[in-house]
Amino acid sequence: MADHVNRTFLRPALLGVLGLGLAACGHAQGQPGAAAHVQSSSAPPSSSPSSPAPSGPPTLATLDPCTLLSPTDRSTAGVSVIGKPKTIGEAKACDWTVPATFGVTVTVDEKHGLDDLDVARKTATRTKVGAHQALQVSDRKAGDGTCAVLLGAGPGSVQVDVGNTTFSDTALACRRADTVAGLVEPKLP
Repeated sequence: MADHVNRTFLRPALLGVLGLGLAACGHAQGQPGAAAHVQSSSAPPSSSPSSPAPSGPPTLATLDPCTLLSPTDRSTAGVSVIGKPKTIGEAKACDWTVPATFGVTVTVDEKHGLDDLDVARKTATRTKVGAHQALQVSDRKAGDGTCAVLLGAGPGSVQVDVGNTTFSDTALACRRADTVAGLVEPKLP
């Protein structure tokens, strides 16, 4: 696997598939950038109204990979479990492992865009997911039941890695990776 996707993170998905325990990841439902403004009762009111902190579109730095799949998204993707947060290198990631079926890892890499990733050309297909440029990476000849969709997101990338527990049916792994990438993509900057 490392031969065809060195900088993507298929190995963690497969480790998750092999039975790493799951833990609930924090699902903060607040809006990014939204801040509560509380004025001290002892301070005089200001003469100009305070304006809330500017709330712009999400950035890769503000994304929590475990919140990129809502309960509805997980159901659509066939994921019946809560994700487990982790770090891969310096990147934030979340693993979902469906026992005896497959595992999904979503990695948010702020520093490495599609052009920075070391991907063997013979295993990568350029594509587009929603408004984002992407690569689908799999070694169909190996038939190892793994597939990744790498989404370009500004200067970084978001990587969706899928591994089937049977280590077979790469086409199914790619359909699953495409489904998850389609659900994650609208939430990306």
